Amino acid sequence: MAILIIFILVVLLALAGVPLFAVMALFALALFSIDGTDISVVIVEIYKISSAPTLLSIPLFTFAGYILAESNSPKRLFRLAETMLGWMPGGAAIVGLFVCAFFTAFTGASGVTIIALGGLLYPILINEKFSEKFTLGLITSSGSLGLLFPPSLPLIIYGLVAHVDVEILFKAGILPGALLIVILSAWAIKNRHPGNIRAFVWNDFIIALKDCLFEFILPILVLVAIYGGFTTVSEAATITAVYVIILECFIHRDLSITGDIPRIIYDSMSLVGAILLILCCALGVTNYLVDEEVPMKLLELVRHFITNKYAFLLFLNIFLLLVGCLMDIFSAIIVIVPLIIPMATEYGVHPVHLAIIFLMNLEIGYITPPVGINLFISSFRFKRPVVELYRASIPFMLLSLVALLIVTYWEWISLVWIEK
Repeated sequence: MAILIIFILVVLLALAGVPLFAVMALFALALFSIDGTDISVVIVEIYKISSAPTLLSIPLFTFAGYILAESNSPKRLFRLAETMLGWMPGGAAIVGLFVCAFFTAFTGASGVTIIALGGLLYPILINEKFSEKFTLGLITSSGSLGLLFPPSLPLIIYGLVAHVDVEILFKAGILPGALLIVILSAWAIKNRHPGNIRAFVWNDFIIALKDCLFEFILPILVLVAIYGGFTTVSEAATITAVYVIILECFIHRDLSITGDIPRIIYDSMSLVGAILLILCCALGVTNYLVDEEVPMKLLELVRHFITNKYAFLLFLNIFLLLVGCLMDIFSAIIVIVPLIIPMATEYGVHPVHLAIIFLMNLEIGYITPPVGINLFISSFRFKRPVVELYRASIPFMLLSLVALLIVTYWEWISLVWIEK
């Protein structure tokens, strides 16, 4: 009875607008107090995660992503992608998908991509005769499109929480992320205006490539550094941060080292601070659930209704889609992952495959009505009613679900790079 009362109070606090980290912290403290458990166990878990070397990569990659988003890199990359793909039907929209995925992968925040790149991409697509509905839907869904690509923050945090090698997760996310882009690109081709195909011009391509060569090769350098055995993930993050500072402040001179960088540090570290605060507070809830053996009790319950792996995967996707549109991705990773890992193990789901399924669901949850966060960010950015964003995003959500089902039931896509 006491737990039910606490749960109702927590829901009321959340509805009243109390910050999520505070709600979770209060919830955890109340639960531990009822049981009379020493909450020092939570401190131990926080220390374990905070001492993980990979954690250092989160602020560094985020900082690098913010610098790129604040500079003229988006314009240069758009120009390069346009010269490469402009000859294709729907080329401008495909360009938008790739560039948004690039920036979301580095910033780890869909809101940053929608706010920073939305204003650049919107007039380009409208000028290319794409409908406003299609344009709004593409920008809204592209905000979270890069979360499966390295060095995505959700991939790093999932690895820390689930004790899965982050470098393996970086590999595993590449093909599923590419599949999602391919499917959405096919939709862009279908919605193209027939008269907007231009010829490929080598000279324009070479000029555009020279202008943004250093940005273009950045993801390649990160992957080569990590998988070539030259650096760890944290060392690669450090090199990336230094690289983009030199690139944008001293080579392109888009930003001032004294005027812009301090502001970008403040903005990016505000996001990182929020993520780490949620991480610490959510760990309290997670520890209580584990101490009470909730994962094992759930497993026993699920066994009565689900008898095979494929039915479990379907149930898991439905559950995670609901979680994705109700919780932010970082809280969901910390609270939900420890609950589903024992069940997934029981049904023979590979831990890396589980990670990709989990993150794809949460990615789709960002654009799932009625409360997907990208819908509200786009509504704010473009000053449109959120219901209009619902209608614009539904085709992209359905296509993303097709990609999710393919990845879910064809695990080779997630595991092709993984040694078994």
